[in-house]
Amino acid sequence: MKLKTYLSWICQIPVNMLSLMAPKNTVGGQAILEGVMMRGKENVSWAVRKNTDEIVVEQFPFSSVCKKYRILARPILRGAVNLYESMVLGYRALTRSADILEDSGKTENDSNSKSNNLKEKFYTIITLLISLLFALGLFMFAPMWIFSHFIPKESALLFNTLAGALRILLMLMYMISISFFKDIRRLFEYHGAEHKAIFTFEDGKELNFENMRCYSRVHPRCGTSFLLLVGIICVFLFSIIDALFIQLIGPFPNVFSRFLLHILLIPLVGGTSYEVLKLSDRYQHIALVNLFIMPGLWLQKITTREPDEKQMEVASLALRAVI
Repeated sequence: MKLKTYLSWICQIPVNMLSLMAPKNTVGGQAILEGVMMRGKENVSWAVRKNTDEIVVEQFPFSSVCKKYRILARPILRGAVNLYESMVLGYRALTRSADILEDSGKTENDSNSKSNNLKEKFYTIITLLISLLFALGLFMFAPMWIFSHFIPKESALLFNTLAGALRILLMLMYMISISFFKDIRRLFEYHGAEHKAIFTFEDGKELNFENMRCYSRVHPRCGTSFLLLVGIICVFLFSIIDALFIQLIGPFPNVFSRFLLHILLIPLVGGTSYEVLKLSDRYQHIALVNLFIMPGLWLQKITTREPDEKQMEVASLALRAVI
């Protein structure tokens, strides 16, 4: 089951992270193994359906570091912090859902020994590193390496436009390919259930099957839409920074040096994408803004599936635990 958890985490990195912002009710969510995680203002919860059909619901307090250090709550910075917190919480929820399905008898706060805790932390760190290296290698370095053989070093805009287009294409192909795996399809069904539960809650309706099934499985605050924004914003920010670098210092000596610079810009890209997503959700009633968010909603047709009644029940229980 641990291997399944790690594979699911790797597959979800560019697909199903926590919804990073929620200006209306500060509720976001993520699909996990046979369940859903929800994040509210002060709490995080998850609900997981075991093989025996029993639903395990667990809840614990969680407050963003942005509330403790107000400087981190400023625009751009808060997006970078939320991205990091979402990845950590997402992996924690996936690991815990695997433990519940194994029916190992462990609880979230229970540990058999210090050695087991250290081993678990070690596996977590290694898995996160492998996952991040996989994502960075496939979606960042590969497009840059390919076009470094064809585009002049001085052409910042053309280079980043083509690399960005290939990056988005690779992400699309990746999402389509993993959607054929049975376990990932189950995750995508719970992803749809999560969205339906949040829509129902935001409209102030009771969280039951009759209300939830009427809502769309795609949501404008989804991490999938966020990733599409990241791909677009990368083109603009990388082009500007690259142009300034070339103007002030000179052409990049090699593609690896350019890659390292872009790695350093990831917090800026994530934070900027967060702010754009936040604004688009707030003003989605405007026709032009609605047109802008449509590609992200189309993309969610791949990363979500219509859930059944049992999956919506799990999502509703997870959400009730944080509201």
